[in-house]
Amino acid sequence: MLMAITRRLSPTIGDCELTYLPREQINVERAIAQQNEYVQYLKNLGVSVVTLDSEPDFPDAVFVEDPAVVVDEVAVIPRMGAPSRRSETESMAKVLSNYRPLKYMNGVATLEGGDVVRAGRTLYVGLSTRTNREGIAQLQTFLEPYDYQVKAVEVHGCLHLKTGCSYLGNNAFLINRCWVDTTPLEVFDLIEAPPDELWAANVLVIGNNALVPACCPETGAILRDRGLNVTKIDVSELEKAEGSLTCMSIIFNNGKTPAPSSPNNS
Repeated sequence: MLMAITRRLSPTIGDCELTYLPREQINVERAIAQQNEYVQYLKNLGVSVVTLDSEPDFPDAVFVEDPAVVVDEVAVIPRMGAPSRRSETESMAKVLSNYRPLKYMNGVATLEGGDVVRAGRTLYVGLSTRTNREGIAQLQTFLEPYDYQVKAVEVHGCLHLKTGCSYLGNNAFLINRCWVDTTPLEVFDLIEAPPDELWAANVLVIGNNALVPACCPETGAILRDRGLNVTKIDVSELEKAEGSLTCMSIIFNNGKTPAPSSPNNS
């Protein structure tokens, strides 16, 4: 069964971290309504949703994808790139410990889950303002015993790798070449985001279903032509916080998994 972890929006979201966007006033009530619609979409697909309480002291905590990387066998708790967000990992680790053994990053490593795109047994990790080479190296060390590969992808001009690309399944990526070095991804079928919808490179794909920002109709049409069931959703208030569709949930298979062939403890 697929499971999703989400978190209720903080009333302080207007104080969120911003790297590339100018600060705009966020309508909190409208943002809550948009997030509720997002959660309902997951439930309609049969995903079991666990919604955590709001974290008023952490404006960005609604973006639960960032403080963890979850694969079938283990959950990695990173040292987040934004210092103001690092304490978000504590409550997330507590929740994930119910479902996965945990590995913790340390030292000078930084990594955020929004920089991690999984395609099969390979995790592509953005080298960004939030994720550094040591973070990528530690992730590789943690996941190698489970037969995963970790490959770095340079990101520029956007917050996370997932801001600039999404894996669609069937060997295809939706991508914004302006923000992502596509060299490590050339083995895939690369579908370019429309020039007027560059932010649409982040879509949420579950099976044959794709959730697309309402402001990106051309992207929706492209994905529909490729056989995906497309649903559009308005997340305009969350986008003001540099949020996107994938970052509002951690989705994983809730089932038992085998132990690694050579355990590597943190």
